[in-house]
Amino acid sequence: MQRMIAPEISTWPDGDFRLVGGACGDCEATVFPVQQLCPRCSRPAVEPIDLPNEGVLVAWTTQGFLPGPPYLGDETAKTFVPFGVGLVQLGDVIRVEGRLTENDPHKLEFGMRVGLTTVPLGTDADGNEVLTFAFQPL
Repeated sequence: MQRMIAPEISTWPDGDFRLVGGACGDCEATVFPVQQLCPRCSRPAVEPIDLPNEGVLVAWTTQGFLPGPPYLGDETAKTFVPFGVGLVQLGDVIRVEGRLTENDPHKLEFGMRVGLTTVPLGTDADGNEVLTFAFQPL
């Protein structure tokens, strides 16, 4: 069985998979992930919204070492494979940081179109495959 690392951050496993952000009804700020109070005006007027599932790569790097706690991946120092991390502009709505399916910086470029997907992260204590969101080149 599979599960998303944090079910509240997305519409997974819906066919039209989206990240779930929040929009403030008072000041129109957008946040990801959704939270109770607006980070701009501090009012409790944030309502969940589905974010665009495609965007543009704004910046990126490669995670070249095994992350420390609370990282939930199954890798060890010997089995760890570096992964890409990017900042993605989702429409004109928000920028979201997330994993990239591509880890070779020479295959990534500013303005590259990317789409939302999932990648395996590890296995939980119940034997479920844990997924996280990622962006893949289109």
